[in-house]
Amino acid sequence: MVKRAKRAKTATVNIKKEIEAHFLKIEEDINNGNFERGKYHIKEIDRSLIEALKNKLRILGEEDEDIKKYEERLEALKKKLENSN
Repeated sequence: MVKRAKRAKTATVNIKKEIEAHFLKIEEDINNGNFERGKYHIKEIDRSLIEALKNKLRILGEEDEDIKKYEERLEALKKKLENSN
């Protein structure tokens, strides 16, 4: 079980890095006027990455405040994207 816990812990770190990379892409897309691409990155974070992170944390039996921060940040970017159109 130790190996699985270690892998899950590593996976959470990697998922967080991927989420941050997508946030940077969203901000870049909004600044460059690529709104459709920005919407894609929002969906990617919202539908798969945050859910994957929640599942890994559930497996580990941990809670992480970053999820709430990611969701708030995502909502702010959604509003910014809607206002830019």
